[in-house]
Amino acid sequence: MTAPDPEAYVEQVLSLVEQVPPGRATTYGALAAVVGWGGPRRVGAVMAQWGGGVAWWRVVRADGSLPPSHGLEARARYREEGTALLASGRVDLRRCGWWFDPDDADGPG
Repeated sequence: MTAPDPEAYVEQVLSLVEQVPPGRATTYGALAAVVGWGGPRRVGAVMAQWGGGVAWWRVVRADGSLPPSHGLEARARYREEGTALLASGRVDLRRCGWWFDPDDADGPG
């Protein structure tokens, strides 16, 4: 598969993040699967550079964690939104995971 237009790729990732409702979370890998190109690290790069205007705390690693530098602000947001957390502080993806159908980028699967 050829690489998509970089601007279109960024817009698609950010558009998907905007669809994740308060109190829910998805993963970098889930977003990459829907976009269909690149992987979790590429999605992470998009979020690092352009994700400040969207609910970045709703995108976590596959184990429900965020990079340590994001922890304090993210935890405050999770409390505000009622996001389910595990005792470890990670997002409880079994209870509040938001998954997209890779064949339908318009809504969760």
